[in-house]
Amino acid sequence: MISNNLIIIDDDQPFREALSRSLERLGFITFHFDQPSKALERIAATVKPTILLDLKLESDSGLRWIKKIRKQNAKGKIVLLTGYASISTAVEAIKLGADDYLTKPTTAREIILHLEQKNEPVTINLPNKPMSVERLEWEHIQKILNDNQGNVSATARALGMHRRTLQRKLAKKPVRR
Repeated sequence: MISNNLIIIDDDQPFREALSRSLERLGFITFHFDQPSKALERIAATVKPTILLDLKLESDSGLRWIKKIRKQNAKGKIVLLTGYASISTAVEAIKLGADDYLTKPTTAREIILHLEQKNEPVTINLPNKPMSVERLEWEHIQKILNDNQGNVSATARALGMHRRTLQRKLAKKPVRR
């Protein structure tokens, strides 16, 4: 059973407000913020909230806020949302204390359906084909970027590539399998 109280933290104002309206139409009580620091007081005051936290915030990372949010409300459920999914960020989010990880684009109904199904046993279907070289490159870049706390210059040095080249690769959407 998911909480009726949802807290959305996302710097994309149109997405945040549209998601909030959609969730309210589905009967949920929502609060939305553009920065995690602004949401901490509401998180502490809410009984068992579900927190939808964006991974890539304007000049910050949602990963950096997971422990602080957990400290404010240990019974809250933290779901990391991202349009830049990678295995390394998903693993890191779970290690830091997030309860779940969802990729954008997503709708309010998809989020609720996913959260309701979390209590059921999960079956993971492994693909028959290995990942493409492009997808493996994306995953590797995300791991090194995560190891360097999001520092693009340090990541470029570690990968032995020019910073601009890395920035161009990061600006692209993740490659499908």
